[in-house]
Amino acid sequence: MGMVAVLHTWGQQLWLHPHVHCIVPGGGITKAGHWKTCRSKGKYLFPGKVMSAVFRGKFMELFKAFCRTENITLEANLINSLYAKPWVVYAKQPFMGPKQVIEYLGRYTHRVAISNHRIKAIEDGNVSFSFKDYRNCGQQKMMALEGSEFLRRFCLHILPKGFRKIRHYGILASRAKPKLKMQQMKMGITIVKKEKQSWQQIVKQTMGFDVDACPCCKSGKMITVFCFQANAPPTLLLNRLTKPALT
Repeated sequence: MGMVAVLHTWGQQLWLHPHVHCIVPGGGITKAGHWKTCRSKGKYLFPGKVMSAVFRGKFMELFKAFCRTENITLEANLINSLYAKPWVVYAKQPFMGPKQVIEYLGRYTHRVAISNHRIKAIEDGNVSFSFKDYRNCGQQKMMALEGSEFLRRFCLHILPKGFRKIRHYGILASRAKPKLKMQQMKMGITIVKKEKQSWQQIVKQTMGFDVDACPCCKSGKMITVFCFQANAPPTLLLNRLTKPALT
C-alpha cells in the first residue's frame, strides 16, 4: 500500500491546530506484483469505527511507553477513562474525484500560516487580518492582535529542525518509484510530465501578479542588469551603472 501525508498546523486564527491530511489509494500491490483493490470494491479502505479503535490503541501504546521512560505513574482510572474516550475519525469519498483531492491538498503543501492578502492593516502596533468563522457558516470576520502576539502565533507553525511537512510511504515513497512505474505500465497508465514552470510564471498564475512588470509604468518589463553575491558589488562597477555616460 501507500500513502501521502501532509502536515497542517494552523487554523484561521493562527492557533496551533496540528493535524495530518492523508491520501491513501484504495488498494495495493500483492507479493506477485499485481494490483489488488480493497474488499469494499474501492469505495472505502477501512471502516471508520475500526480506524477509531486502532488509532486510539496506537496512541495509548506510545503514550504509556513515554510515561515509562519519564518515570510518570498513570493511575488505572485515568488509563481506563482514556481507553473509553471515543476517537473521531472522519473519512469519506471525494465529491469530485481524486483530482479535486490532489488540488485541495496541494494548497497546503508550500503555504505558511497566513498569506499576505489576509493581512489588512498594520498600525499602532497592531496587526489586523481576516479569517473565516467556521462556527458561523464560514463568515468572513476581522481580528486585531498586538504585534508581539501575532508573531507568537505565527512562530507556533515554524517546524522544528528535522521535521518534514510532506512524507510519502509505501509504494508512493521515493525508493519505490521503479515499482510504481512498473505497476502503472501494467495498468496502462501513461504519465505525461508537465513542463516545469519558472517561479515567475507560477506567481502570475496563482497570485495574478507579474513580477517582471515595471512597477512605475505598469507596461514595460524589468530586465536584470547584473547580479552579485552577499558582498556588495565593486565600487567601479557601481559607478559605471549609476553615472551617465559622457559625450
